[in-house]
Amino acid sequence: MKLKFRKKTSERAVARLTKKVRVRKKVVGTEERPRLSIFRSSKHMYAQIIDDVTGTTLAAASSVTLKSDESGKALAKLVGQEIAKAAKAKKIENVVFDRNGFIYHGRVQALAEGAREAGLKF
Repeated sequence: MKLKFRKKTSERAVARLTKKVRVRKKVVGTEERPRLSIFRSSKHMYAQIIDDVTGTTLAAASSVTLKSDESGKALAKLVGQEIAKAAKAKKIENVVFDRNGFIYHGRVQALAEGAREAGLKF
C-alpha cells in the first residue's frame, strides 16, 4: 500500500505512519479480543479499546479527562490503569496492543505497564 503525503509532512511523521500501516495489517481487534489503540501527542496520551469487526469503540481514557498533577510517564501509567478499569467494567480481559506506529518506549511503555498492572492481558 502506497501512502501519499503533502510536501510539508515531516520525515518523522511519514516514518510513524508507515510503521502504523505495517502494524495494522497484522493487528485486528475481534469481539473476544478487542484492540487497545493508543495515541501520544506532545502533551497527552489517549487510549481506546476498539472492536474492529463492528467498528465501535468499547472504552476510552485519556490524560485530558484525568484530573491529575502528574506528567510524562506517570500520567501515561494512570491512563493505562484508567483504560483497564473501563475495560473491566465492560468485562473485557484480553486485548491486542496496537502501539499505532509509536516506538514501545517511554510513555507508550508506561501506559502498557499500567494497563497490565490493573489487570488487562496482552
